[in-house]
Amino acid sequence: MVFRLEKDTLGTVEVPADAYYGAQTARAVANFPISGLRPHPALVWGTLVIKKCAARANMATGRLAGEIGAAIVRAADEALAGKLDGHFVVDPFQAGAGTSHNMNVNEVLANRAAEFLGGERGDYGRVHPNDHVNMAQSTNDVFPTAMRLASLRLVAALGPELGGLVAALHRKGEEFDRILKSGRTHLQDAVPIRLGQEFEAYAVALGKNLAEVERCTPSLCELGIGGTAIGTGLNAEPRYIELVLAGIGDETGFPVTGAANLVETTHNMNPFVALSSALKGLAVNLVRIANDLRLLSSGPRTGLNEINLPSLQPGSSIMPGKVNPVMAEVTNMVGFQVMGADTVITLAAQAGQLELNVMMPVIAYNLLFALEILKNCVARLAGACVAGITANEARCYRYMEESLGLATVLAPYVGYVAAAEVAKESAKTGRSISEIILSRELLAPETLADILSPYPLTNPGVPGKRPKAEG
Repeated sequence: MVFRLEKDTLGTVEVPADAYYGAQTARAVANFPISGLRPHPALVWGTLVIKKCAARANMATGRLAGEIGAAIVRAADEALAGKLDGHFVVDPFQAGAGTSHNMNVNEVLANRAAEFLGGERGDYGRVHPNDHVNMAQSTNDVFPTAMRLASLRLVAALGPELGGLVAALHRKGEEFDRILKSGRTHLQDAVPIRLGQEFEAYAVALGKNLAEVERCTPSLCELGIGGTAIGTGLNAEPRYIELVLAGIGDETGFPVTGAANLVETTHNMNPFVALSSALKGLAVNLVRIANDLRLLSSGPRTGLNEINLPSLQPGSSIMPGKVNPVMAEVTNMVGFQVMGADTVITLAAQAGQLELNVMMPVIAYNLLFALEILKNCVARLAGACVAGITANEARCYRYMEESLGLATVLAPYVGYVAAAEVAKESAKTGRSISEIILSRELLAPETLADILSPYPLTNPGVPGKRPKAEG
């Protein structure tokens, strides 16, 4: 590899000759070979938006020369178009507060802007990473603002995918609405339920999770840009702050506002904690639903086998014909990861001291990773799993008929004691509750059939003793 030599405040550093980044990024690459990962694209995007809008604001105030500012904006646009992706290289696990990430972006934009002005990479005489690209900024207001913008972008991407899963579950609720089955509590027989009711309940639960996630966005729209080092706004003119906020709003389309207290936004990570908590709640429900899908489809010969999940790939390297519930399984794993990420975010958020939380990089990594994998997971769960679920109606009904929980339905008609005797005989002989009721002539066949009609049986009230709600 061919290198060029650059100087920073600590001395001389070798930088790859073709890199747009500079000395401070090269030091970070050498210092933090931790995960082998690159910064999340949404975080890079958020940082680039800030740099572009800051350059425009500084030009508007007259502090930044127009030629230099225009070159920075042009470089930012090129980077936003993905043309400089390979040059944002700092590991997410890096020096505190995100200084290395901020300087990585500053150096890339400075070097590319310098080329537009006839300079070369590594020559900061024309465009300087700190003096020009980072003008009126600090890592301490840029990084948390970039975190907010990145989070807003990924929440906006998650919403439609999660909404699609909710809609898919609603459709299954309607499709399976008249299929009677045995409910289960404690994994034991309980009173009947419609298969559609189970799926409709899943849809409602995830719809509430989506609302919880979306409720986190207003606080993410409160930006601390302009607070600079510790939130006091040193070296950032009020007019600049006003202009950069307006620019970010125009560039992103988000309804951003300036925070009422810039010191608070510099060190308080609560908006990210709240969003992470909402994502954890979503993960908990996704895991619970995935577990149910695995149980309901278990077997097919030796399990419940009440539903069929789409067959997506062979399930065993040794057992021919085996097909596993892979989408439910990957949903479990994603859910566990999101729950773990929430723990990291919680610990990192409380680890800030005084005017700054230096743990922001690990908060950003875990939060953005959680948003990304949840978005992808719910999309696959909806399209590759839920949409293709079919019901084994006869199996569902047979379990319902054989369930001891049916005695609860019949108790209002035959009495608690008689119903208990019927349940005991059913458990002892294996005969169904319905069969024993009829053999003992406790109810007429037409009365029993009326009681076991799907809607009265699975809606509030006493079956057979009120008008039916048959759709």
